[in-house]
This record gives sequence, structure tokens and C-alpha cells, in this order.
Amino acid sequence: MWSMAVQAQRLTEYLPAGKTEIAVVVCPGGSYCWLSKKYEGSEVGKWLADNGIAAYVLEYPTAGWAAFAFHTRWFYRGHQHPDPLNALSDAMRQIKRRYQTVGAMGFSAGGHLVLSAAAYLPEEMKPDFIVPVYPVVTFSHPAVHRRSRRGLLGEHRWHDRAMCDSLSMERHADLIDCPVFLINCKDDPVVNYRNSELMDSALTANNKPHRYIQYATGGHGFGTTPERTTAEAIQWKEKFLQWYKQFAPKDQKAQ
Repeated sequence: MWSMAVQAQRLTEYLPAGKTEIAVVVCPGGSYCWLSKKYEGSEVGKWLADNGIAAYVLEYPTAGWAAFAFHTRWFYRGHQHPDPLNALSDAMRQIKRRYQTVGAMGFSAGGHLVLSAAAYLPEEMKPDFIVPVYPVVTFSHPAVHRRSRRGLLGEHRWHDRAMCDSLSMERHADLIDCPVFLINCKDDPVVNYRNSELMDSALTANNKPHRYIQYATGGHGFGTTPERTTAEAIQWKEKFLQWYKQFAPKDQKAQ
């Protein structure tokens, strides 16, 4: 299923001042149509580096606005599944050579991508932990984010029931073995909040290690930028920094 060649990608590195054995691949959102390169990319990378974690922001292949708007993938393949997952797999292969622990953090559609990686990548490329932030989760439940589904699957496959079921990550929580830090907001106006609730329920039912935090207010698309959300929701950053220390070597935990 994942056999296609890796598509063009770009990794931007953000390194902390001191030595670290932990890295995180950051996958911005954008409905699999574009990438939120600032708020869910460069700003996230800088924040992780400022907190002692090496960050690698991945610009994975997306449909592009023109292809989405003009339905050109009826005629030309363009970028679609599994190109983003192959790009993340290639990034994980590169970065795992350099660090003891490598996680993946994804926002919105990027959250769906890191969930897919935890379920479907070969063991040696799977992330050691994942952080889906206000993620797209389902492709088959009524709570589906339709733009992300068409963005990833293209015009020929986005109504294919078997394909949609295979990429509805709440249906495949049994394949996710790494720890999961999951957050979203109940007032999210873009991705229905039930996406994260479905994922939480599935992880719980399968006895998978995870932490789920749902905030009442905060919206969508804020990344790590306090000015784009509520004082309540931006607390996720501190919660994550406490949570991730379980993966840190002893000398880093003390920092």
C-alpha cells in the first residue's frame, strides 16, 4: 500500500543550544492542500529548540490550492496519498540515524499524518512518540474534515469506502504502540472536535498509552502562538514539555 517512491520534500532544522538526544519531526497542517509554514512550522521549530529539543520541520507534498480548486487530479495524478506518508518515512529514516529518540508532532492534517505514521510505517521508521494537535482523525465518520480527505486522496479516491476506512485512524488504534499526546479544543471551527474524542476513545479501548487534553476554548490553527488562541489552550505547550521528559535522558531531564 505504501510502495510509491518518496516525493520531493524539504526539512528545516532547528537546533537547541546544548546537546540533545531527542528530536521531533514537525508536520504543519493545511488540509493536505497547503502547509501552514509559519504558525505550525517555523514557530513550532524555534519553540522546541528553545526548550532543548531538536526540531525538523517537514514540508511534505500536498495537493496544492490550484489542483484542489480546479480538480486537476481527475486528469493528472499530482500529489496525493501515500506521498505525505512516504515523505515522513524518509525524514524519520534520516533523523533516526542521529538521535536516540525521535518523535513526530503534527497539526490538523499534519496530526492525521503522524497518527498514520505511528500505525503504518515499518517499525524502524515509526516515531517513538507522537503529538497530534487538533488533528484530523477520521475519513469515514460524519465528523470527517472533507477538505483534508479530498486533499489527501484526490478526486478518484476520496469517496472510496475501503480507502477512507483504512485512513480513519480511530479504526486502527490497535496498530499504534508509541505514547500519544493528544490535544484539541471543543470550539474548534475547522476540524470537528469529535475527531479527537474518537481517537481518545479508540486508544483507551485498545489500552494504548496516551494523554488526552481537551480545552473548552481555543479554536484551531494556533500552533504555539499565544496571540492566536486563548490563555487556556496555549497551556498545552507546558503540558507537553512536562510529558515529553519521560523520553529524555537523565541529564536532559534536569535542565
